[in-house]
Amino acid sequence: MSAETAFYPVLSEMTDKWMDLFGYLAPSVVSDTLGEYRAVRETAGLMDFSMLRKVDVTGQGAVDFMDRMLTRDLSRVPLGHIAYGALTDEDGLMVDDCTASIVSPEHVRFCGANDLDAEIFARHAPGTAIEVRTFTDDMPHLCVQGPLSRRILQSMTEDDLSNANFPYYTFRTDVTIAEIPVFMTRLGYTAELGYELWVDKERALDLFAALLKAGDPFAMRTIGMDALDLFRIEGGFIIGGIEYDRTVSPYECGLGWSVDLAKDDFTGKGALAKAKETTELRLTSVVLEDGGPAASGAEILVGGERRGLVTQAISSPHLSGRTLGLAKISRPHNAEGTSFVAIVEGREVGGEVVSHPVYDPRRKRAKELD
Repeated sequence: MSAETAFYPVLSEMTDKWMDLFGYLAPSVVSDTLGEYRAVRETAGLMDFSMLRKVDVTGQGAVDFMDRMLTRDLSRVPLGHIAYGALTDEDGLMVDDCTASIVSPEHVRFCGANDLDAEIFARHAPGTAIEVRTFTDDMPHLCVQGPLSRRILQSMTEDDLSNANFPYYTFRTDVTIAEIPVFMTRLGYTAELGYELWVDKERALDLFAALLKAGDPFAMRTIGMDALDLFRIEGGFIIGGIEYDRTVSPYECGLGWSVDLAKDDFTGKGALAKAKETTELRLTSVVLEDGGPAASGAEILVGGERRGLVTQAISSPHLSGRTLGLAKISRPHNAEGTSFVAIVEGREVGGEVVSHPVYDPRRKRAKELD
């Protein structure tokens, strides 16, 4: 049975459309998906993302410990910054895509979507000074995303949230929003300017109410997961269970760039060194002549041979309703401009590999908007 987040009481008054996301109830639609999409692209959107797993790893050598767990080289990540990358098993296969916030050399705050994450850390902790504490339900969090997100949040605090003072992929532990202390990160899943606000469970509903009130003059809307699918596919973001599972390497699901084989030994390094050369399927974006969401899972044929599949497809508002998908296609057929045929519900549909990601590929809106 799906668990309820701390925000379920207020969200359940807004919608009766729900789905399971990583074991928690999440609204699929709050009002209407296209309206929610437009709000995030043009003004701002508010979203419950409390189902992500949160783990504090503390103790002497915490950064070094986590560096041996993750594919990124955490020794190169400055204090106050966030690293996005992969957690893999000994065979170099995906356990989770995740972030690691470097609070201090003795404290890494981890965020992923799999209960196995904390189990893996705890299994490696004996014999070290490391303590592993999970606190997913104790500190739920909301995402505020969209070009007006900073203006909304700045209206609720005296803390400086400017681009210069709070850049992309950093976090703050000293911010209060509506006089409520939060752990605040500057990142998101929409390819827009955005923030995450982690809050003590006891103040969760107070924060939600304050954000709704402050966001109303800016036409902010509460959004559901159906709209999130539009953002993530346009922005080229991956999700566990669709782009990867425990049979997939980071190179197949678009996280090969996060694997730093030059750093000291880490879990799966040897297997990943081989996978870098041998993994044929690579993630990219594709546009189909039609099909919309029905193209999800479609086989991709090049020259009559199966060369990949569409992981998930949408009717993209950014592309005026054209069918856009994320796809895994074997090299060299994943090159931009390659034409293919997709088998959508038993019929052949033409398609083409396009620039990946489609929406703001340089992340200028997320990084530089001020």
